[in-house]
Amino acid sequence: MIRCLIVDDEPLALHILEDYISKIPFLQLVKATTNPIEALTIVQDKGADLVFLDVQMPELSGIQFLRIANGKAKVILTTAYPQYALEGYELDVIDYLLKPIAFDRFFKAVQKAQTIMQPPVAAQAKAIQAEPQQQQQDFLSDFIFVKTEHKIQKVYLNNILFIEGLKDYISIFTPAERIITLQNMKKMEDALPAKYFIRVHKSYIVSVNKIDSIERSRIFIGDKIIPVGDTYREEFFKVIDGKNV
Repeated sequence: MIRCLIVDDEPLALHILEDYISKIPFLQLVKATTNPIEALTIVQDKGADLVFLDVQMPELSGIQFLRIANGKAKVILTTAYPQYALEGYELDVIDYLLKPIAFDRFFKAVQKAQTIMQPPVAAQAKAIQAEPQQQQQDFLSDFIFVKTEHKIQKVYLNNILFIEGLKDYISIFTPAERIITLQNMKKMEDALPAKYFIRVHKSYIVSVNKIDSIERSRIFIGDKIIPVGDTYREEFFKVIDGKNV
């Protein structure tokens, strides 16, 4: 999904683009706003991938917005004024839509955005295959130390199935044992490589490699069933979708 942000000082323009976005399966609307400052904050926080941006706005023009955003999101300009087209393209916008915007022209622009922002599956697969084997070897041999009741124990990352939070303690589950350590979930989450581990619930972190199956909002790892919390659902399924072939 391409996360979209609409910025326009005209409520009618917002409504039209909201309607158009709702018709495109690969677009997800994050926010529609008349406030360019609010929109700029979202972009700087990397909360949107694609911005539909009006040019003439009272607080901050679209061109000023582009210069401040500095490429942190792709942009399609939407305006009634054609004279800004050249400057827009010089600032690397994907397309320039003149109001009133017809749906077929909008669709053509977002198809162009999809091509630029989401390379074809074959290209993605090739990139994955080209990943150095050394990274995989590093993961197999990487480890963390955790303090248990009587000792400090080495835990190889590749052995971790999932981690369960228990108030101020956490349990690390491996095929051979359950390791209990005085630790909090946030600190453990930060210590684990995000490429291989993901928080799926306030009480659970799972190893993506160890997932056997997923059914609705439940993860199966061996005979353990782990719930996917509402807060973490979107990010979890985004990761899973990225691993589908």
